[in-house]
Amino acid sequence: MEAVDLEKEKKYNKWIVALSIIIPLAVAALFGVNLRTLGFDVEPLTFLPPIYAATNGLTAIILILAVIAIKKKNRKLHETLMKTAITLSVLFLVMYVAYHMTSDSTKFGGEGAIKYVYYFILVTHIVLSIVIVPFVLITYVRGITNSIERHKKIAKITFPMWLYVAVTGVVVYLMISPYYI
Repeated sequence: MEAVDLEKEKKYNKWIVALSIIIPLAVAALFGVNLRTLGFDVEPLTFLPPIYAATNGLTAIILILAVIAIKKKNRKLHETLMKTAITLSVLFLVMYVAYHMTSDSTKFGGEGAIKYVYYFILVTHIVLSIVIVPFVLITYVRGITNSIERHKKIAKITFPMWLYVAVTGVVVYLMISPYYI
């Protein structure tokens, strides 16, 4: 077994902090920019929501498969699945931002108790999607630097949180999809 590379892990910490700040700020800033209202002649990317919802669903499945793989001591498969989950999450973000930069936001049309359920799921999804960024990055870095015990410890927090974000992304889409124009 390889030695833990704490020095390498420390070098990644600067990137983790930077990305944990930059990603949510960039998404928030770009979310508020609509290219069409700025005068750009772009078609709304209205086909993207079901694709990025499916990407979230696939991420959830891959996260579960990754946990199963590591419980079966298949580290190589676990690593591959985790890299795939990270890639899917990045693709989700790109599609999500592209959609919101070219399309008007859709308002939830439900009324009564379902409205409160929707907004609870939406708010917890958004908050945890911001919180999850440093957790995923720290967990990943601890894995690739062979800090396995520390990796396992934080992965027990990261996994359920990331799974919640992925699953609620699908739920939010399903709940709002009847109101897309």
